Amino acid sequence: MSSTYHHGNLRRAVLDAAVAAIEESGPSGWSLRELARRAGVSHAAPAHHFGDKTGLLTALAAEGFDLLTEALTDSGGDLLDLGVAYVRFAAEHRAHFEVMFRPELYRGDDAELAAARTRTAAMLDRAVRALSPDPDASLAAWSIAHGFAGLWLSGALPPGLGGDPSSAARPVLAKLFAVREDAPPGP
Repeated sequence: MSSTYHHGNLRRAVLDAAVAAIEESGPSGWSLRELARRAGVSHAAPAHHFGDKTGLLTALAAEGFDLLTEALTDSGGDLLDLGVAYVRFAAEHRAHFEVMFRPELYRGDDAELAAARTRTAAMLDRAVRALSPDPDASLAAWSIAHGFAGLWLSGALPPGLGGDPSSAARPVLAKLFAVREDAPPGP
């Protein structure tokens, strides 16, 4: 067993190994045994901490929602900045992003995951409602940012956008998130 286990960082080491594996081969192209090898721990260690692959992906999704909430909090709160932060998060935390929005990969009824997802959704909803009372506005804003992030990650966007997802996303999201200055304020 490696010294990682003795320092109490086994859980983190396995999560980090999962991030690396997902970045290389996607969320299903690896095994717990492979993660144990990558992390330098016994083959039973990941199962001991996470139960199975679904348990590990559940923990990774929960961590991803917490990281996303942190990224959004650090963005300043303006809707455009939140959208750009969302795209930047997807690019910088690709493995988490690839798992977070694939509910067939994790246990959706996990309490930690549900709480993390709720915190993220509440933050996004508050920002959108500050600009529009329309209940569909949150879904529209999320769909736009998420769609851009997915297109960026898949390499499907036009080649002239450059290499920085934030710079590429900002003008696109600005067009779609623009609020007319003469629009009446929300309730």
